[in-house]
Amino acid sequence: MKFPITIAAIALAALMPAAEAAALQDGGDPLASARWVDMQRAFLGEAPMLFDPRVKVIAPATAENPLQVPVTVDATGLGKVVEVIVFADFNPIVEVLRFYPEAAPAYLGFRVKLQQSTPVRAAVRTADGLWHVGGTWVNTVGGGCSAPTAGSAGKDWQQRLNQVSGRQWSEGAQAGRVRLRIEHPMDTGLVAGIPAFHLEDIEFRDAAGQRLMRLQTAEPVSENPVFTLQRGAVDGPVEARGRDNNGNAFTARIAP
Repeated sequence: MKFPITIAAIALAALMPAAEAAALQDGGDPLASARWVDMQRAFLGEAPMLFDPRVKVIAPATAENPLQVPVTVDATGLGKVVEVIVFADFNPIVEVLRFYPEAAPAYLGFRVKLQQSTPVRAAVRTADGLWHVGGTWVNTVGGGCSAPTAGSAGKDWQQRLNQVSGRQWSEGAQAGRVRLRIEHPMDTGLVAGIPAFHLEDIEFRDAAGQRLMRLQTAEPVSENPVFTLQRGAVDGPVEARGRDNNGNAFTARIAP
C-alpha cells in the first residue's frame, strides 16, 4: 500500500527544492498530532497520500477569537485539483468544509470556529487520485464550537437570514477575487436547546453559467460566513447560490 506513495513522493521531490523535498519524503505527521492516524482513516481511507508543502493553510498562530478564525487554503501550486477537504483534528465536529474547484483556482478563504488549539488541515485530491496534505497549528483559548452565536440572540435575525453581500476586485497583477458574505447563524448543535442550523451547499457560476467552484459547508464554519475565491480568467458578474440544512435558499449576483 505504501509503495505507490513512496514512488509519488520521490518523483515530486526530484522537482522541488531540498527543504521541500525532505518534507515530502518524511512519512511522519509534520504537525505531530496525536489524532493524525484517525484523521487519515476518516477522510482518506487507504488512498495514497503525502504531506506536501505546496498545500498552504494560512491561519494565525494564535487566534484570540475562537469563533472567527481566518483561514486561507491555497493549493494553486498543484495544478488541476479535484477536491479539497478542510478539517481540524481536535474540534468536536472535525470536518469544516469541502470545496471543488472547477473553472476557478484551488484557493479559498473563510473563517472557522475552533473548540481548542488544533491543527487545521487541507487534504487536496489531484486528478491522479493522490491526496496532498498541508496544515498549520492554531493556538486558541477555545470554546468556539460550544458558544451560542451572537445573531441568534437578536430578535430580527430571522428577517436577515440568508441576506448576502459581495464584491469583486483585483489586486495589482494578481488574478481577480470574489468575496461573498451570508447572514446565517451557523449553529453547531452543541449548545443546549439550539439545534444544528448551517449552510450546506454553495456554488459560484460565471455569466455564461459555467461553474467556478462548489462548496459543501459544515457546522464549524463561522457565523455570517465570508468566502473569498480567485475568479481566474472570469470576467463579468458572478452568481452565487446556496441552501442550508433546513432548505432555506439564497441567490446573489456579484457585479465586477
